[in-house]
Amino acid sequence: MRRVQAWVTVLAGALLAEAPAHAGYRSPGSNVNLSWSRCHGEGVGTQDRAFACDTNAGFEVLVASFQLDAPLAQVGGNEAVLDLISLDDPVPAWWDFENAGACRQYSPEINTAADASDVVCVDWAQGGSAGGIGAYAQSGFGYPYYMMTRRRRMTIALGVPPSALQELQANTEYFAFNLVIDHAKTVGPGACSGCSGSVCLVLQSIRVISSDLANNVFLSGGTTPGSDMVHWQGTVGDCNLVPVKNKTWGEVKALYR
Repeated sequence: MRRVQAWVTVLAGALLAEAPAHAGYRSPGSNVNLSWSRCHGEGVGTQDRAFACDTNAGFEVLVASFQLDAPLAQVGGNEAVLDLISLDDPVPAWWDFENAGACRQYSPEINTAADASDVVCVDWAQGGSAGGIGAYAQSGFGYPYYMMTRRRRMTIALGVPPSALQELQANTEYFAFNLVIDHAKTVGPGACSGCSGSVCLVLQSIRVISSDLANNVFLSGGTTPGSDMVHWQGTVGDCNLVPVKNKTWGEVKALYR
């Protein structure tokens, strides 16, 4: 969804801006989830996906969701941060999105259409949210310098109009968005290399935005171990053994001894 209404554009600017004073509070009992095909709570999605890389037709769907440990009033949007870590160095062209001239510039899309057959996951916005990808770029934040060429960070902003603010409950898994990745340029003339390479995608955080910015909630970590990360074409080892979150230099060195 690349063209969004004016109110979403304004909201996205607010969400993507660095504003530590309005970051809200970190809730250790709240969590985020990421799975292929279906919302994590439905129990039918997967954490691993293999694709034969033999067609330009079709697409993959990553579903993000979150859960609060306490009710939150007047929710108007959320901002998600999703990291991609490639086993290959640098990130292959097949995963090169968004930026002008990228091999598959238009292959990722965000939509907010919850699966109509969900019985556990609830659409937090009741069908009223919209948004898009704010950035997809190489970033050194929280990573050792030698991993920068293997990594990309995607920031996603979503929101509802002021007339549709929501009251969210505790201990409910809420659907946030779908990240749709098509198979364009996988085979044939103009194909982008790297589809068969192993990649790990980690939903680092979702910040749930309230009309009172002091009540914003920062969510991170899976509801169950590993439920905040998925794999493509293999596991890239264990995502927990790759420095996908902030670590000290001593912790990073210890991983490779």
